[in-house]
Amino acid sequence: MSETITEFRQLALDETILSALDEMGFIAPTPIQAESIPLLLAGRDALGKAQTGTGKTAAFSLPLLNKINLKQHNPQAIIMAPTRELAIQVAAEVKNLGRNIKGLKVLEIYGGASIVDQMRALSRGAHIIVGTPGRVKDLLNRDRLNLGEVHTFILDEADEMLKMGFVDDVTWILEKAPETAQRILFSATMPPMVKTIVDRYLRDPARVDVAGSNHTVDKVAQNFWIVKGVEKDEAMSRLLETEETDASIVFVRTRQDTERLADWLSARGFKAAALHGDIPQSLRERTVDHIKRGVIDILVATDVVARGLDVPRITHVFNYDIPFDVESYIHRIGRTGRAGRKGKAILLVRTNQIRMLRTIERVTKSSMEEIELPHRDQVAEARLAVLGAELAADKEFVALEAFSDLITKLQETLEVDAATIAAMLLKRQQGKRPLFYKGPDPMIAAMERAKRRPERSERGDRPERGDRRDRGDRPERGERRQYNNDDFDTYQLEVGREQGVQVKDIVGALANELGFTKGAIGAIKLAPGHTYVQLPKKMSADVASKLKQLRIRQNEVKAVVVEGVDLTIDRRPRSGGGAGRDENRGGNSRGGYRGNREGGNREGNRGGERRFDRNKGGDHRGSHRGERAPGASRAPRTPRNED
Repeated sequence: MSETITEFRQLALDETILSALDEMGFIAPTPIQAESIPLLLAGRDALGKAQTGTGKTAAFSLPLLNKINLKQHNPQAIIMAPTRELAIQVAAEVKNLGRNIKGLKVLEIYGGASIVDQMRALSRGAHIIVGTPGRVKDLLNRDRLNLGEVHTFILDEADEMLKMGFVDDVTWILEKAPETAQRILFSATMPPMVKTIVDRYLRDPARVDVAGSNHTVDKVAQNFWIVKGVEKDEAMSRLLETEETDASIVFVRTRQDTERLADWLSARGFKAAALHGDIPQSLRERTVDHIKRGVIDILVATDVVARGLDVPRITHVFNYDIPFDVESYIHRIGRTGRAGRKGKAILLVRTNQIRMLRTIERVTKSSMEEIELPHRDQVAEARLAVLGAELAADKEFVALEAFSDLITKLQETLEVDAATIAAMLLKRQQGKRPLFYKGPDPMIAAMERAKRRPERSERGDRPERGDRRDRGDRPERGERRQYNNDDFDTYQLEVGREQGVQVKDIVGALANELGFTKGAIGAIKLAPGHTYVQLPKKMSADVASKLKQLRIRQNEVKAVVVEGVDLTIDRRPRSGGGAGRDENRGGNSRGGYRGNREGGNREGNRGGERRFDRNKGGDHRGSHRGERAPGASRAPRTPRNED
């Protein structure tokens, strides 16, 4: 079908919609649009598989707009998105595509904004609702949202929505949907949970798959730099100053690092701001508006809040921290190179993360080019070039003559020539960003030392010495960290292997939801029905409150403090000829746990507990080495109330 449809005017779309497309400069549909729109116009349920940046929002929005009845004021369509930002972005695009449909009302509903205002807006009528599952369910429970006349339900980025824990809300909402309603689901990947939703709620769906050719990756030039010689903060500064950027997004893993890195960059003269889930919604919207208008040039963001962000100015995406999986990487770089524009992505990768880099290349069928970090003299030259361009723009300024008179007065007062005064002003201008450097660049010496070290394989487990201070990264294998058990309490979490939970899920939830850094998470012991984890005795009331509400893989953890739990690793010599083999040879990029078989038993002890010692930590993906303990009975542990 996509071979025969080359223009939007070949599709059975209303003239008001076609005129809006003409005004926006869109003539030819993308592959996902060419294949999906005729099926959706025919009223078919549909499953679309496409990566971000392929035009899927227009693929489901154009057929929807085509069948909206403006005389009917109750909601006719529900579009659900995983995040507030994506809901706002989708609503904005629907409004833009329907700009010539007079009287069209599109309403965004999401958490973090006043539900009272949203209820008032619903009472005034809306044709299309775009929202997050939680707020949609809340308004349904309050009987403020009526599904009686809804003819279309759309799930955008369904895989991400279900991964974020919305499966119960989504299924609850779909259960309320009218039997005759059209159901449309778009997803970049097809994990088992998405397939379950499709099989249960979609009726003989048409399937559109354009994920085989990744257009997002094709439009984005990709490079990587191996972290050596300088810290990542300094590396980011050098890249931001030497790359020809307009606006950029810098992706980090934790909310704390967004604030820290944004503050660090701002202190050095960059127009940067943090964007993460703890920031009030009104401020998040203002921050996005600021980067669109050029008030700021750099967003330091976590993955979730940047989903769906479409800012034409964004020319570069910097991966300060490597993502946990390939899908996240594709979503990240999809923030640039959108709608036919070119973009560039740069990944900062540590030596023990090369395997994940190769995995990204293999899955995306792309090859990244390694780059060399600019020397500081090159950075100084870039600063001088920027200053020169700014001064050139002022050459025709009408009031320059008055400033020339000031130069003459200063010459007389200071008894120096004009060139010296200019030098003095340049010295003031440079601030904390020197226009030239004295002495050799310390990075060069560090790189030379790195070259003299024995080459590591791509499975190298240790970072270079200069890398260990990078915030947000866990200690490498073999690196010992000293800590005092008296500073930690042991918590029992009511989730374990029976719920499909892995160590990486525990670490990820504690880091991303509670903001714990590498030094704040102690030993972890994973059992079939529960998990023990060491957390600081001293934590703020806000963090303690979030811990009580924490969910991992849609399960409440119900954290309580326990005593008498031994979280140490049994380091007794193994016996038996087969004990040396790894039970699971999963690498870092898969987040696999490596365990040892006791006594040469090939099956191992499946009933035993997985143990994680923070002194043998892996990377942020939770690939921790430990040993399986024998299935001995455990002494009873008595939960006690937290003081």
